[in-house]
Amino acid sequence: MFKKSYLLLLGITIFSLLFCQSSNVDDSPTNPPTDGGTDNGSYASGSFWLTKADESIKLQRQSNIIFNNASNNYQTLDVDASQKYQTIDGFGYTLTGGSVQVINQLSATKKEELLQDLFAAKDNSIGISYIRLSIGASDLNSDVFSYDDMPAGQTDVSLANFSLSKDQALIDMLKKILTINPNIKIMATPWSPPVWMKDNGSSVGGSLQPQYYNVYAQYFVKYIQGMKAQGITVDAITPQNEPLHPGNNPSLLMTAPQQATFIKNNLGPAFQAANITTKIVLYDHNCDKPEYPMEILADADAAKYVDGSAFHLYAGNISVLSNVHLAYPAKNLYFTEQWTGSTSSFSDDLIWHSKNVIIGSMRNWSKIALEWNLANDPQFNPHTNGGCTQCKGAITVSTSEAFTKNVGYYIIAHASKFVPQNSQRIASTQPGNLSSVAFVTPNGKTTLIVLNEGNAAENFNIKFNGKSAAASLPARAVATFVF
Repeated sequence: MFKKSYLLLLGITIFSLLFCQSSNVDDSPTNPPTDGGTDNGSYASGSFWLTKADESIKLQRQSNIIFNNASNNYQTLDVDASQKYQTIDGFGYTLTGGSVQVINQLSATKKEELLQDLFAAKDNSIGISYIRLSIGASDLNSDVFSYDDMPAGQTDVSLANFSLSKDQALIDMLKKILTINPNIKIMATPWSPPVWMKDNGSSVGGSLQPQYYNVYAQYFVKYIQGMKAQGITVDAITPQNEPLHPGNNPSLLMTAPQQATFIKNNLGPAFQAANITTKIVLYDHNCDKPEYPMEILADADAAKYVDGSAFHLYAGNISVLSNVHLAYPAKNLYFTEQWTGSTSSFSDDLIWHSKNVIIGSMRNWSKIALEWNLANDPQFNPHTNGGCTQCKGAITVSTSEAFTKNVGYYIIAHASKFVPQNSQRIASTQPGNLSSVAFVTPNGKTTLIVLNEGNAAENFNIKFNGKSAAASLPARAVATFVF
């Protein structure tokens, strides 16, 4: 009798354990794992995150997709991990001085909530992994400044008055961000040198005078060393933001021959002499002028100091990044800025930016994808006199206790949350109205970002390693799948 009861109890226990294990699948949209959480150590299923252009769903987890090779007549989106491309440095924004100013207006509790949401590698965060800074003021600072401003008519060729103090609030916020994500990568770029180095004596336009090329190279050295002394490593710089747009405030005209000369004779040697390993990245302007970086890359004396080229997309086509890659495959590519505007819609921006900034830049060899401004107020302030008045931050800070997530937040989140640093792009097809890009992550997961820009739902099979999962993407929507 005892033996029979014992065997019955043992059977019930085993059944209970098996049942609990087989039913341990969480389809809840609350606090899901950021890596997608494939079930039972395989990709029998995968997580599915969705944002719709009509704003009815924003970065919400949907029911899992199941790799069960279902029989249907859907189109096929193939993902091929055997074809590997560039490694990824990250996704994010420019942390402008204006962003820091408005974020610092939040209460301590709300500020902590926002920074954790943006930068932490947690289930309920979006894991921003790359940020861009301005060296001195950008046009989204409240005032124009450099790190060595002098009274009119005076110069400081020894840079004795160089100081980062005007950016102390930004430095303090960077230190906080680094406690949340110590591995975040940073690129920095100037909007203008100190005006006493320029041929027009103005923060707007003008060119760097050749007699100050060496001094300006040392200005970069002092900046990188000064940030390092604060515990901040600058991974890369560009010599000039938008060098062919001298009408902003601040701004500078720097032609390709001027940039080539500055890099090969001054900036590159200065970095080398100071043992600075910060990358030098060319251009940092629109896709309509690929000849600008390619002209410099063709100069062997300049190119030896150069890591790659950076692009924006206010003009041109994102595909030109691939043209530059084909011509100079050993040099990296970076997509560093695209704004969302005060007069554009969530719908249009979600579709265009997902297609071009995220999917387009990645499919054309970029190592990063950055939107423009991280945060501003409801009136799109602060900005300089003559700076951008319509640039909408990813975050709007309205009061000390309230902030709003705008379309730029969701554009980046669909990548940053699921594609960590050192992921590698792999091949994916683009059937029908679908655009896609795929990655293998350092922990072996596969992340697939898919956009349906059409006006009807698209049914399709995701095929990977001989298995397929049926999926459906609503009209004008973007999804991230992890399996």
